[in-house]
Amino acid sequence: MPTLPSHQHRQMAESFGVDAERYDRARPRYPDALVAAVVATGRDVLDVGCGTGIVARQLQAAGATVIGVEPDARMAEFARNSGVRVDVATFEDWEPAGRMFDAVVAGQAWHWVDPVAGARKASRVLRPGGTLTLFWHVFEPPAEVRAAFRRATEDSSIGNRPALDAYEEMMTTAADGMRDAGGFGVPERWRFDRERTYTKEQWLDLLPTTGGLTRLPADKLAEVLDAVGAAIGDGFTTTFTTVAISARRD
Repeated sequence: MPTLPSHQHRQMAESFGVDAERYDRARPRYPDALVAAVVATGRDVLDVGCGTGIVARQLQAAGATVIGVEPDARMAEFARNSGVRVDVATFEDWEPAGRMFDAVVAGQAWHWVDPVAGARKASRVLRPGGTLTLFWHVFEPPAEVRAAFRRATEDSSIGNRPALDAYEEMMTTAADGMRDAGGFGVPERWRFDRERTYTKEQWLDLLPTTGGLTRLPADKLAEVLDAVGAAIGDGFTTTFTTVAISARRD
């Protein structure tokens, strides 16, 4: 059976609000250099799939004016309560109502958007010279932690190749969407590497916010967390990577 593109998995795409408070607490923030690069384009920013407002708040702190678009009303409500203006809609169905922006961004979200329709709409709402910048965090815990997760979830695909490879594919899909939509220059790819230490508690707080676990029943989720927790020990230190792709509107 063919595998559906990510943006067609609507139940998973809109499942992250099941625990919006945990999502906002546990998900990592974005590199200051990435935030600065976005704001350097201009101060009016549209945040696609803004979730709880993590990206938006960082951009606001850097001096930007941000409007978010988020399909999950639970996530949107959390973002609003944290000071972010949000429209509830998928990006494909969202109506800009004449609003124009210097930058369109998406953190951890563009794979839930149709890559061609999304790029076409971004081009419509960007001022000339504005940028579409898409970025993702790449989680790569130690091999023994990945193995425990694979056994607990019975997901044989985990650990077969570096996690970065999957995100390279996402960026290639995004670049193809920009090309097919038209209106953009040649995309640039950026990579930000940081070292990060997770305690056992921090990693087990993060895991339930990931796409494979947001829809698990409570008893099954507890089994997964117990199995992974046993493999972690006190914690671990790993290279933590944020990847991005950015293109300028012609």
